[in-house]
Amino acid sequence: MPSSRRPTYTSAGRRPGKADERPGQADPDATGSQDVISASRPVPEHAPQPAPQPSQKAGKAGKAGFGARVKDRLTKDGPATGAPARDAAGGNVQASDRAGKVLAFPEPKGKRRKRNILVVAAILVAVVAGLIAAAVFTPALAVRTISVSGTHLLTPAQVEAALEPLHGKPLPQVTDEEVGRLLEPLVQVKSVSAEARPPSGLAVAVRERVPVALVKQGEQYQLVDVEGVQLASTDDPASVSLPVIDGGAGTIGKDLFRATAQVLGALPPDVLAKLSNASAQSVDAVELKLVDGQTIVWGNAGEKELKARVLAALLKAPVDPKHPVKVYDVSVPRHPVTR
Repeated sequence: MPSSRRPTYTSAGRRPGKADERPGQADPDATGSQDVISASRPVPEHAPQPAPQPSQKAGKAGKAGFGARVKDRLTKDGPATGAPARDAAGGNVQASDRAGKVLAFPEPKGKRRKRNILVVAAILVAVVAGLIAAAVFTPALAVRTISVSGTHLLTPAQVEAALEPLHGKPLPQVTDEEVGRLLEPLVQVKSVSAEARPPSGLAVAVRERVPVALVKQGEQYQLVDVEGVQLASTDDPASVSLPVIDGGAGTIGKDLFRATAQVLGALPPDVLAKLSNASAQSVDAVELKLVDGQTIVWGNAGEKELKARVLAALLKAPVDPKHPVKVYDVSVPRHPVTR
């Protein structure tokens, strides 16, 4: 902190007049013979000493050398109080001027952790992609054996022959769609699913169409499903527990055939096995015949599931031998009639 004392000035070699004389002023004769003006100010006890100034006689090279030494000392030692270091001209010494190096600050932990996570994730993705590529294209997982299940109208050998192009193909490349395309020529197949069984097995589950009736064509009887698709043929209708549709699809017309086939498709297998034939005068007048001679009045194809349950219950009901039932009328399923 600067001193509050005012500096005092004395003049030597001049005798002050009376106007200049002040009480307690020292005798001017005590000073030298020359006129000298001096100023004094208290200096703090711990004030830093000014750096020695270079001699005026020193040349430009000496000044440059002194400035370099001061700059080097400030760069090496640095300020004791942690303040920015200053060069000889009073400016801040930049970090790049200190010993010719740039300060390197430590990388934040969060940024370093994030970078490590990204590196590990990239490595894992590359490894998984390599494994997938190896599994998809490796010949070690090629198809060598095919097992078939769910066939009744077809034989497993027929399905395996149709799937012959899959042999030698890697299992991961085999799809249900491809298996289905290969089995399209087999009209008995309605849907199919394939399951890989490493290292070289393929299991194929076939869902066949369900025949619901026989249609007489010449001397043979064709097994057809609800859509009228011909699934197989037989010379002995008695060997197949299916009703015969009178006239066939081509004779009674597509609408009548479709209505009759839908009715037959709604019946449970045990009831279907008891039918001898089915006929339709119109789409609203479908009739069925049982092997025992009874007639089933079905009506149209509406509410066929409910009608099938009612008919199954009526057929299981006890029969009075004295009054046998000749007609089961389920055309109105909520009010069935027997007579």
